[in-house]
Amino acid sequence: MGNHSCLSEDVDCYCVDKIRIGPHATVSQYSFLCPASHDYKDPAMPLVTAPITIGERAWIAADVFIALGVTVGDGAVVTARSSVFSDIDSWTVAGGNPAKSVRKREFLSRETQPVV
Repeated sequence: MGNHSCLSEDVDCYCVDKIRIGPHATVSQYSFLCPASHDYKDPAMPLVTAPITIGERAWIAADVFIALGVTVGDGAVVTARSSVFSDIDSWTVAGGNPAKSVRKREFLSRETQPVV
């Protein structure tokens, strides 16, 4: 876990392979980081693993499933209750089952943000 990153309550971080959570990233409650599965094509169904990477300043919203081998890019947002089976580009909002890109994440710099 990077500096200032956060795993919320009831996150299942199934650490059978490496899980990297970048600085300032948040993984919200009830999410499941799952870097393992079984090879269903083999009758013995052996365990297969691949690391998960959550980029810097990414936000994994509540109750999201992240599958083995997935990289969620820097600054990406995955919306609540999504299931992520393939990589999410940096600074993208993604959601659904399976999660797909919804839009690019746009934001104002501190200098141009309205004062509220």
